[in-house]
Amino acid sequence: MYVFVLFNLKPGVATTEYEAWAKSTDIPTVRKLSSIKHFDVYRSTSLLGADGTPPYAYVELIKIGNDTEFGADVSTPKMQEIAAQFRKFADNPQFMVMDDITEEP
Repeated sequence: MYVFVLFNLKPGVATTEYEAWAKSTDIPTVRKLSSIKHFDVYRSTSLLGADGTPPYAYVELIKIGNDTEFGADVSTPKMQEIAAQFRKFADNPQFMVMDDITEEP
């Protein structure tokens, strides 16, 4: 299972502030969770073959190895603190649960 998180920063939040927090706190903490196989954060830079601004500034890609462990991992006090910090940066993030159609069940 995958979770894609699409979001923009809240008005007044500096890109440098968010990215420093993501690199120092969010990414290393989430990557250490036993339920996580893969976690990366991407910054949108442009639309391929089109003018204009991408609808979302950031995309997180989370590959979850075990759904039950993931539920336990994200309910810890440390992860609740990380989630609260994330909500201070992200403006209405969209969490999409995804299945990879190329993987065997």
